[in-house]
Amino acid sequence: MKQQSIFAVAISERQAVQIETRLTQAGFPNDNISALIPANGTDDSIGGVLGGAMDVLASIGALPIPGVGRLIAAGPLLATLTGIAATAAVGIGGALVCLGVPETAAKLYDNRISAGDILISVHAETAKQMEKAKEVLESANAEDISVALVATGLS
Repeated sequence: MKQQSIFAVAISERQAVQIETRLTQAGFPNDNISALIPANGTDDSIGGVLGGAMDVLASIGALPIPGVGRLIAAGPLLATLTGIAATAAVGIGGALVCLGVPETAAKLYDNRISAGDILISVHAETAKQMEKAKEVLESANAEDISVALVATGLS
């Protein structure tokens, strides 16, 4: 099954928390919001401001990605990416392409995550929700915003 999702990059934990807060205030349920966060030596609880704010998301856990290392994944992308990461050494860019993210955007996100940035994704069920998510991301100064039809239910 495919769902329309919007992806963007936050350049700091503070910005990621701000985006997550604004999205939930705009009516997006926590189980429609995901984040991929470089572990950078943190433990599985993430710690600090980001952990406190992001662990309200649907799920949270460590995700080893070949060639990248350990990421903290929060939200519905955790289960989907876990299935992909367990079956192939594709790296984060390859995993995103497997989900349906265009290759150019996936490579960009791979580079941004490797540099320490945070990938945020939001599932939208309608065009109106997609526009609202884009407005929230733009107002929070998120970078590299793109839309993709993302495969779900992979294992």
